[in-house]
Amino acid sequence: MSSHSEPTVRPNRRRPLRILFLCLRESRIPVQVIFALRLLVAAALTGPADRNPLSRSVLLGLVSWSCAVFFVYLLNGVTDVEEDRVNGSKRPIASGALSTGEASFVARAAAVVALGCAALHGVTLLVPLALLLALGYGYSAPGVAWKRRTPTAVGVVLASGLLTYLAGHVVAQGSSGGRVRVVVFAVAMTAWMGLVGTLAKDFSDVEGDAAAGRRGVVVVRGARAARLLCGANALVVGGAFALCAALFVPELLLPALAVCLGALCLVATLAWWRGGRAPRRPYRVFMATQYSAHTTALVIASDFGAVA
Repeated sequence: MSSHSEPTVRPNRRRPLRILFLCLRESRIPVQVIFALRLLVAAALTGPADRNPLSRSVLLGLVSWSCAVFFVYLLNGVTDVEEDRVNGSKRPIASGALSTGEASFVARAAAVVALGCAALHGVTLLVPLALLLALGYGYSAPGVAWKRRTPTAVGVVLASGLLTYLAGHVVAQGSSGGRVRVVVFAVAMTAWMGLVGTLAKDFSDVEGDAAAGRRGVVVVRGARAARLLCGANALVVGGAFALCAALFVPELLLPALAVCLGALCLVATLAWWRGGRAPRRPYRVFMATQYSAHTTALVIASDFGAVA
């Protein structure tokens, strides 16, 4: 026998967990959380007050939808690798910590799990989930790449948002009493996603988008025009949400006011912000507003039994 012992080799045992963790980081954890919140808020606004907000139906729907969103954003990371490197992204694929082959395998596995869980739930969830997967594929896949132009990118974002709120309504399995609340909240927050978030995200990705040939508003019209459009959209969405809540769904006034406050903060940010060391500041304001509105709505639905 050798006088010295061989070093213990452990990477192979830990590698799958390491890959999964890197894939989770690549899929943008804050985005995964907000999609889960969207589904849970829609379920809470739909279901009767005495229903368990984390029933088997809701949990199965949440797992299914989260796996689908995971697939969508992980695929996006795989196809955006060149642009992300130009933009100086530190996400795992762009930095070289995660290979595109590993990420692609995990993404496909997540899609299979999503479809399987949705099938267990039933066709009412399986259909919107299949549509979400198709939209996510079309958004990122080479040869289709709806992400390259603002109108198609906004269309995918709007559709994915509405499908998520629909999924929350479906998995709640409640009466139709909460439908108006879900519709008002879903339309307002989906508009916030598509008309505000799509623009806010692009401010930090200009160089990579231009290098990849994307024709977004920031690239085509310039930063000043994009700032004006983003700020105007934020004010319109916030104002319309507040008006609809006041007229039709008073219990949603607090979430609507959270969006209005976020819109004002975003306008102020865009007025004074010029990029520099904080290129993602508008997007962070947009995301913080989403979190505020959804958590407020979730608390209201839980505390006051928003539906009968």
